[in-house]
Amino acid sequence: MSFESQLKTFLDDFEKLIILGVGNELKCDDGVGPYIIKKLKDENIEDNEKLLFIDAKTVPENFTGKIRKENPSHLIIVDACLMDGKPGDMKIVNKKDFADIGISTHSMSLSFFVRYLEKDTEISIIFVGIEPKSMDYADKPTQNVENAANEFINTLKGIIL
Repeated sequence: MSFESQLKTFLDDFEKLIILGVGNELKCDDGVGPYIIKKLKDENIEDNEKLLFIDAKTVPENFTGKIRKENPSHLIIVDACLMDGKPGDMKIVNKKDFADIGISTHSMSLSFFVRYLEKDTEISIIFVGIEPKSMDYADKPTQNVENAANEFINTLKGIIL
């Protein structure tokens, strides 16, 4: 199943969607999550009450209260992720597989974060990983990762708008 059809299937019945971008903008491709959130906010589509975009930086756990308060039907977490692919490869990672992949360097494990959010809620959650090329200090993603980020944004907009 293609990335687009997986995303379309996941979002088929969404009532309220939060996109949570995770990463460090100062570490090149690790900043792909915040990069995507900034680009989505620049599009001014967040005015729709069904959409919320959160730049969680490297501390997604700081947003658990806000996410629970917003009570979304669906949550997409986007982050750089080591998946033994080519730079810019994009994949929907099943939450059960979080332990087997190298999700970037954040203070709380994303698998624990997801388990916490799912406790006593009905949120459907997926993780979109984008294979990084570089995690060195730089203030923007490499070209392949930026291209993947823009592809994700366009695919998402094609589904939800």
